[in-house]
Amino acid sequence: MPSHKVKSPSALTRRTFLCSSSAAPLLALFPLPVWAATSIFDVNSFMRLSEKQLGQTGLSKDMATTIMEVYIRLGKEDDLVQLAAGDDNQDLSDSLVATWYTGESPNPDDLVVVEYTDALIWQAMDYTKPMGYCGGTIGYWSEPSEA
Repeated sequence: MPSHKVKSPSALTRRTFLCSSSAAPLLALFPLPVWAATSIFDVNSFMRLSEKQLGQTGLSKDMATTIMEVYIRLGKEDDLVQLAAGDDNQDLSDSLVATWYTGESPNPDDLVVVEYTDALIWQAMDYTKPMGYCGGTIGYWSEPSEA
């Protein structure tokens, strides 16, 4: 008696499984919480909030994007929205200002620096520069600084 194989179009084949499982790591490159969050509280909203908290304009949009993403990963998006709406959250406000000035991540478990050379501390300390950052031509340091 001949054997009859039933072919089902929905059967999982080895090829389909291998293709799907090899593509799965690519999903990690696109964090969904950041996608969802940007529609609610985008980088322009975060820039306005930061400018209000810091009392200055002309902030780096790249740095703002990075800082905002860290706060969103910490689950602070709703708190940022409320702070932007005028709610009083002194801890979050202080954390936001400290992050902009130091360039350190607001996540206490994160050892990554959000930004080093664009941190606002270098504007406040205009008599110095970030270590490893060239301040001028060779021997520039031997000349008196401009007042």
